[in-house]
Amino acid sequence: MPQAQREAASAAGPAVDGYPARPSVRAGDTLRLHVSTRAARFRADFFRCGARIRHLGSVQGPGRYAPPGRHDQDWRWPGHDVTIPADWPSGVYIAVLSPATTAPADPAPPGAEALDARRSRILFVVRPREPARTSRILYKVPVFTYHAYNRSGGGCLYGPLHHDEAALRAGTRTVSLRRPGGGIGGPVKGHPDAHDPRTPRQTFAHWDAPFIAWFEAAGFEADYCTDLDLHESPRLTDGYRLLISAGHDEYWSEDVRRNVTAFRDRGGNFALFGANTCWWRVTVSGDGAALRCAKYPPGVRDVDVDRLRGSPGHWWESDPENALTGVSYRSGGGHWAGRRAPLGFTVQHTDHPVFAGTGLRDGDVLGAGHALVGYECDGAAHRRDAAHRAVATGADGTPAGFTILGVADLPTDPAAGWQFAAREDPDPGRAATFGLYTRGGTVFTAATTDWARLLPLDPQVRAITRNVVTLLS
Repeated sequence: MPQAQREAASAAGPAVDGYPARPSVRAGDTLRLHVSTRAARFRADFFRCGARIRHLGSVQGPGRYAPPGRHDQDWRWPGHDVTIPADWPSGVYIAVLSPATTAPADPAPPGAEALDARRSRILFVVRPREPARTSRILYKVPVFTYHAYNRSGGGCLYGPLHHDEAALRAGTRTVSLRRPGGGIGGPVKGHPDAHDPRTPRQTFAHWDAPFIAWFEAAGFEADYCTDLDLHESPRLTDGYRLLISAGHDEYWSEDVRRNVTAFRDRGGNFALFGANTCWWRVTVSGDGAALRCAKYPPGVRDVDVDRLRGSPGHWWESDPENALTGVSYRSGGGHWAGRRAPLGFTVQHTDHPVFAGTGLRDGDVLGAGHALVGYECDGAAHRRDAAHRAVATGADGTPAGFTILGVADLPTDPAAGWQFAAREDPDPGRAATFGLYTRGGTVFTAATTDWARLLPLDPQVRAITRNVVTLLS
C-alpha cells in the first residue's frame, strides 16, 4: 500500500475521545465518562499524577460514535459509569482512552508531553472520601480557567462569541464543561511558551502538574478539589488549614470568591503560587455544566477604561480581587509571545521566615536567571519609604498590612513586549509584587504564573515554596 494510502487508512481508523460529566468525583462514588469512538470497544486506563505518574486501573466499555458539538453546547456523548475505588487517594487523575484491542495489558505511565495529548485524554479530580482526615491542605484545580481557553468545538471564552444575537451585542460568551478538553485532551487558545515549549499554557501539564510533582516529592500531602466543588460547597474547606492554587487561576465565580474569602475570615490560610488570579468573573449554570462570562461588546478594547467601567466581567471594577489576593493583574502585566528579557524579584524583609534557608539578603534578585516574572504577573499599588522599601498603599484595594517581599518593575517600553490592562490610576509604573498579609488567616501570593516552572530550576524558589507551605499548613 502506498504511503499516502496508509496515512489515510490510519487517519480513518477508530479514534477514541471523551470527557467527564463532572470534573470531580468522591472516592467510592460513580464517575460518568462520555466517550465517542468508531471502535467496537474502548479502554480507559487511569493514572494518578503526583511525584510520579501511577497506573491505578482500567475499564472497558462498548464503543459508539457520536459527532462533536459546538464549544457552547453539552455534547451529550454516550455515557459510561465507572465506580471509583474507595481506597483511591485524592488527586488529579488522567484517563487515557484507546480502542480496547490496542491497549497494552499494563501501560507505561505517560510522560509530561504525552499527558497533554490533544485527544483521548480526560482529566478529573478524585476528592477524599473523608475530607481533611489525612491532610490539612486542600489543592484547588482551576477547571474554570482550563475551559475558558479550551477550544474544543471551535471556540472558547476568547471567541467566537455566543451564537445568540443578544449575547453577541452584549459581549457575553459561554463555554460548556461537557466537551473534550479542559486541562487536557483539547486544543488550547494562546501563544506557545518560549520558556517551556514542551506543553501549552492553560493546561494541567504546564503549571499544575509540575507543582504537584514537586509538592508530593517534597513530602507534602494534600486533598484535591476543583473550583466547581468550591463553587457548589460553601463548607468544602472545613477542617483544612491551607488552600493552595498554582499557575493560572484566572476565572472565578461569585460563590468561589465568597467561599474562599469566608475560609480566610475563619482563619484559613491561602497560598497562591501563580498570578492573574480572580481576574474574570464567571456565572456557572445551575447544573454545573457551563460557564458564562461578560466580555467586551464588539469594538471595545481592554484599554478603553471609560467604556468598560461597571462591566460585570472584571472583578476589579466592582469588588477588587486585591481584597482577597492582595494583588491584581491591573498593576502587573503580561508578556504573551516569544522569550522575554530575564526578570526577577528584588527582595526585601529577608529576615521574614519565608526566606529561611535561601541565603537571600535585601536587594538581592530572586529568579532572574530563569525569567521568573511572567508570563503574567500581579502587583499591588505601592510607594517607597525612607529606606527605599516598597510599601503597599492600599489605594487599589490591597488589605492594610500587606507585606511586599519582592518587587519586579516591568519595562513599559512597547519594544519590550509587555502588555498592560487598563486601570484608573494614571501612574504609568507597573510592577509585580509578591508578599503576604493576615486577616483572619494569612494569604501569600507569588504574583507570577511561572513560579511552578522554576521549582526544578531554582533552589531559592524551592526553599521559599517549602517555607510557605510549612508555615501556613
